[in-house]
Amino acid sequence: MKLAEIRLLSTEEVKTRLSDARNELMNFRFQVVTGQLTDTSRLKATRRQIAVYETILRERELGKKVEGAK
Repeated sequence: MKLAEIRLLSTEEVKTRLSDARNELMNFRFQVVTGQLTDTSRLKATRRQIAVYETILRERELGKKVEGAK
């Protein structure tokens, strides 16, 4: 999903997707340890996706603080 598409989502939807991505990363880590995961590039992609979700949530948080300060 592209960054512009993610920004159109509600905050709750972004939080839900963040939670799902974290669970997916945990499952990938278990699969790596047990030798079941052959495509380790999915780890990197999932970590980046988590970073995108966290960044968008942080931007929204800071935006609310700036609006409240005016």
